[in-house]
Amino acid sequence: MSSPATLLIPEKTDIEFEQVEAAWRRKGGSVMRLGKYWVKDEQLSSQSIAIYGNQTFALVLAQIYNVNLLSPDDALIAEMEVKWSKRTIQLLPVSKIGKACFPAFVKPVIPKLFLAGIFYQQELFNDVITGLQHDELVLMAEIIHDIKGEARSYVLQGIILDLAWYEGEGDLSIGYEFLTEFVCAYQDRLPVAVVIDIAFSEERGWFILEFNGCWGAGLNNCNAEKVIDCIANATIPA
Repeated sequence: MSSPATLLIPEKTDIEFEQVEAAWRRKGGSVMRLGKYWVKDEQLSSQSIAIYGNQTFALVLAQIYNVNLLSPDDALIAEMEVKWSKRTIQLLPVSKIGKACFPAFVKPVIPKLFLAGIFYQQELFNDVITGLQHDELVLMAEIIHDIKGEARSYVLQGIILDLAWYEGEGDLSIGYEFLTEFVCAYQDRLPVAVVIDIAFSEERGWFILEFNGCWGAGLNNCNAEKVIDCIANATIPA
């Protein structure tokens, strides 16, 4: 971290939050665990802060304390070349999704609107989007059935700070090379700090699985000491 800041995390923590907190303190920053996070603390208004937590927690705090949270471009995963995605991906409003789109893996652009997963029929998908606005965006992807493993990376200014399996095991060297090439090719479309998940298929090889903001993504076996600067840089002044 370029300068000590106060890290805001939820009062109810888990082992990953504890790892992040410990790494943050070792870097010289202070940490506040917030319970009633929606109540403004005037003392924090004059401090340099960073935020790490779930979406509701993070977005509410960002609004209260007038900061921005760096997030990846929602459209990037659908617009990048197939050599990186290894599958067809579309960004669509729910109103444009018909029977011909299925079966597909569907994920909401706004996390937690519904549980992402494989839907084999439109009727099953319609059940989970009841109540959503017609212009709500979702990502629809071709299904890859033979995924052998998935790994998480934290990337800062085009540099991979850590890459770790969260499903599967084995040599990550080729995955690291693949990710390095992708980051080099798309650095101008990526935030300064970003989480990139990659996956491996026996048939298709390595591919980009998804992007996440460093302010809300779990460590998923990444080393907190290595990636703490990504979390620090994911909160910026408005």
